[in-house]
Amino acid sequence: MEPSCLRYHVSGFGSRMIWLCFLLVLVLQSCSPALSDSPYLVGMGSYDITGPAADVNMMGYANAEQIASGIHFRLKARAFIVAEPNGKRVVFVNLDACMASQLVTIKVLERLKARYGDLYNENNVAISGIHTHAGPGGYLQYVVYIVTSLGFVRQSFDVIVNGIEQCIVEAHNNLHPGKIYVNKGDLLDAGVNRSPSAYLNNPAEERSKYQYNVDKEMTLIKFVDDELGPVGSFNWFATHGTSMSRTNSLISGDNKGAAARFMEDWAEQNGMPKQGAHVTKDGLEYLHKISGLPRRVSSIIPEPNEITDDLVQLASSYEASGGRRLSGSSITRRIRSSQQNKPKFVSAFCQSNCGDVSPNVLGTFCIDTGLPCDFNHSTCNGKNELCYGRGPGYPDEFESTRIIGNRQFLKALDLFNSASEEIQGRVDYRHTYLDFSQLEVNVPSSTGGEQVVKTCPAAMGFAFAAGTTDGPGAFDFEQGDVKGNPFWRLVRNLLKTPGKEQVECQAPKPILLDTGEMKEPYDWAPSILPIQIIRIGQMVILCVPGEFTTMAGRRLRDAVKEVLTSDSSGEFNDIHVVLAGLTNTYSQYITTFEEYQIQRYEVWSIDIVWPSHLECLHPGVSETCYSHGCKQRGPNKFPTSRYVGQANWTAPRRHV
Repeated sequence: MEPSCLRYHVSGFGSRMIWLCFLLVLVLQSCSPALSDSPYLVGMGSYDITGPAADVNMMGYANAEQIASGIHFRLKARAFIVAEPNGKRVVFVNLDACMASQLVTIKVLERLKARYGDLYNENNVAISGIHTHAGPGGYLQYVVYIVTSLGFVRQSFDVIVNGIEQCIVEAHNNLHPGKIYVNKGDLLDAGVNRSPSAYLNNPAEERSKYQYNVDKEMTLIKFVDDELGPVGSFNWFATHGTSMSRTNSLISGDNKGAAARFMEDWAEQNGMPKQGAHVTKDGLEYLHKISGLPRRVSSIIPEPNEITDDLVQLASSYEASGGRRLSGSSITRRIRSSQQNKPKFVSAFCQSNCGDVSPNVLGTFCIDTGLPCDFNHSTCNGKNELCYGRGPGYPDEFESTRIIGNRQFLKALDLFNSASEEIQGRVDYRHTYLDFSQLEVNVPSSTGGEQVVKTCPAAMGFAFAAGTTDGPGAFDFEQGDVKGNPFWRLVRNLLKTPGKEQVECQAPKPILLDTGEMKEPYDWAPSILPIQIIRIGQMVILCVPGEFTTMAGRRLRDAVKEVLTSDSSGEFNDIHVVLAGLTNTYSQYITTFEEYQIQRYEVWSIDIVWPSHLECLHPGVSETCYSHGCKQRGPNKFPTSRYVGQANWTAPRRHV
């Protein structure tokens, strides 16, 4: 049938209809994101999650005496959304918080469902923490994580949930056609291995493949809006959020939170978001010069003379009592309006396999003698309380925070400005839950064959109570203890005596607290945990619920990359695999099998989630990659190999 707008071509009315149809076609073309040159829709968002800044225990060091009493700088949730114009989308949220919380994740997903239906769900939303040890605690649901905060803290929980929701809403509202670029580079002076004796127990042949005993590589993705230009960046780099010590009482995002602030401040000073924003080589050299200037405390805290006239006028516009604004004052409106409806640059410094990586790069020393600590046990004359790591700003922890943050910022800036590899390809995701307390897997036996082993519930070892060189413990505990202490076993038995099977499964770890089998008043530790993979073109993000050590993270990345690149289609030949630790929930540390034998701090409760060999991850990664019926190979599917490598990691197991 002939289109109606062409029937009247001999009349004036028909001519107008032709032009009307033509204009409608142009409008529809301009509104269609599929016709954009950019392969994705990208959106960025951020929101404050600072929470209670006084009289609440801080999360990270498990120090009951570390009570917040002020703010170093405010905390944020930062998010990006990447969507195919007519396809799938993914959300990644990075929190200035110690770690993600399963309870927080559940509540956020409930709110997103109320807003958007099934658009955002547990499959395509990842929430990760930077692992600062200077944020408010009490927002997780397991007993182990809220003992020092004396239970659940509603204020901490609510502000994090609300901040995550709002930053995702902002990113959703900011979705526009854009491009994404990826870049990598080494940052050599922002992390050292705090458990080198455990690392050295990994096979020499394996260690010889790597130049350093920690990962030095930073991976950055750059987001460019078609109209606004650069609008943000996210990067992944492994170093602990422990530049601020266990005695600090100021709310802080630590070194990664500081780096994010530095990057966002730099972008604002350079007019971003704005098309064609650019930094020159001279500008970069200038930043390096000013980074070397000695400062008493972090530059994040303004000096008194840096307070602007606007803020002084705003303060003076309020009466001494009643809190009523003086009539005719436009200061409040002017300040607040400048922050609303204004495109902003969002930069996140995400965590990776930081389990054994410390930002205190000057080494560990005894505070009584000034001599280096014992290498194997990190003690000073047998006392762990005297052994501390020193940051680059020692003895000023604020300065150490600034320096490590600035080093990450400068590397990210370098990668941001030189990023040229464009990300292209499908957006995809996989997600599953596994009960890691009772998995059965086949592993190589000592005779060359295979044997079936089974994981067991969580348990904390004596090394847990010894703490680390970033935050030593108390009493007579020490790292590397494989025997335990009769007195502390007696104390342990008052809570829960582990059975013979559990003791044998956890060996050589001596059990201090049998947390995986403690259920009163409710679960002390998690066992069912989420595993998630996000794909954006040639970028793959492994979202894992814990802190991988350096070598454990390397093994996981390499194993996943091996499976993906085995696809004969060549779709994953140039793939970038990053590990996003502390994501969606928290299950403590993941080490290699060999590291577990040394019983340093990082094995304190590792078996909550991870079994004796990497094969135990196979069902998890397989189910994560290939769930929802995606069993066949194809250009839009992840590879279908059942296994993800043969590298050993983590010890707790029992024979079946």
